[in-house]
Amino acid sequence: MTTKNSANLSLTILLLSMILPLSAISENRRSLEDIRMDSTISNHKLIYFGKGDEPPRDSTNNLIQKFYEDQFRHFQDPLAPYFLFLSKDSKLAMGIGGCVRMRGYFDWGGALPSPGFAPYLIPMEKDPLRKRYLGTTPAGTALFFRVLGRNKLLGDYQVYIEANFNGYQARDFHLKKAYATINDWTFGYTNSTFSDPTALPPTVDASGPNAKMSATSVLIRWMHKLPKGFTVAASVETPSDQIEVIPDQTAKVSQYIPDVAAFLQYGWGQSNHLRFSAIYRSLPYRNLIAGKNHTRSGYGLQLSTLFRPFYAMTVYGCLNGGNGYGSLGGDWLMGAYDLVANPDKPGELYAPFCYGGYAGLQYNFTPMVFASATFGATRYAPKYPVGGDQYKQGLYMAANVFWYLTPRISCAVEFDLGRRLNFDGQTGWARRLGAFVSFSF
Repeated sequence: MTTKNSANLSLTILLLSMILPLSAISENRRSLEDIRMDSTISNHKLIYFGKGDEPPRDSTNNLIQKFYEDQFRHFQDPLAPYFLFLSKDSKLAMGIGGCVRMRGYFDWGGALPSPGFAPYLIPMEKDPLRKRYLGTTPAGTALFFRVLGRNKLLGDYQVYIEANFNGYQARDFHLKKAYATINDWTFGYTNSTFSDPTALPPTVDASGPNAKMSATSVLIRWMHKLPKGFTVAASVETPSDQIEVIPDQTAKVSQYIPDVAAFLQYGWGQSNHLRFSAIYRSLPYRNLIAGKNHTRSGYGLQLSTLFRPFYAMTVYGCLNGGNGYGSLGGDWLMGAYDLVANPDKPGELYAPFCYGGYAGLQYNFTPMVFASATFGATRYAPKYPVGGDQYKQGLYMAANVFWYLTPRISCAVEFDLGRRLNFDGQTGWARRLGAFVSFSF
């Protein structure tokens, strides 16, 4: 069986694993993961302000629940603040919170040059100076501020700001999100509508599966809930591309047309969903030989899901593919795969085809202890021949155990295994043992 057929078979299996168990889902018994989230929601110190008696506990729980009602919430996003200010009429909530995270990792048999485990970065030739490596990072430590409210004129609204220590050496404070939502509209810097962070499996490794779409941008998004569990969204987003620049042949041109993204989602139960996402992109460049500017079209398509076939099991899955969407996430972020050179026509660029996917399984032994396993694959499929040392395929595997000592303190251990395959057939492997401690406040 050829490598291409093997990759296609792997993606087909991923798709089947996403859709076949849907009929088996039971809504009569709540999942252990939902029970853990309920314990988190009840773990708050409430400070009331305003006139009148304190509101019923059901009203405050409903308001706290809105901190977690986010179609783009990731497993590692901070929990709602432990100390919450709530109005006695249950129309306003405010909190300042965050999380402290520490990761440690050990590579052997050849070390990756990054705290994130990305198959693209696996060296083909082992460096005798980096046979083994022990690293630590506080990446993911975050602070955030959120206000949720309801106004007679505006309706439901929220304001959210989050910053992470993910900059230079993972110790610089960088803005991660800053947006405002008024009813169905979102304005600001946040996750792309093309992404689905909720469908990402839990990992100790901060990079996660090598096929995940993780772009953030300044955008305007409209998202509306339809009857019978459907949700629809559309957005215009500030573009950002990565193109191949060849001296005296090609050059970048300033962007002037926004990306357009949309999704259609079907949700059922408390937290299950199946989402189809799409994005269209305009990718400009300059042909220095001809002395002309050109614009190529790019697109991406994605099918993603999270569902619980029974109370102790959670399934995660994703398939994506397209031309010129590489800078939106995954292994392709490490290179310039939105536009690449046409070797037959110097000065000309085109949008190559890429595709990938991942599947993850999580089993809860108790609401506070679970194990998960993830497999991901990406493939670069250019139209024209490329150099033999160029990246062709990446495989990502992770297995871990998470333990919540309290609703806000967790720890985990994980084993990561990755493979990089080049077009000349050369293969490189990487192994990593990681650990993780997190405290949310």
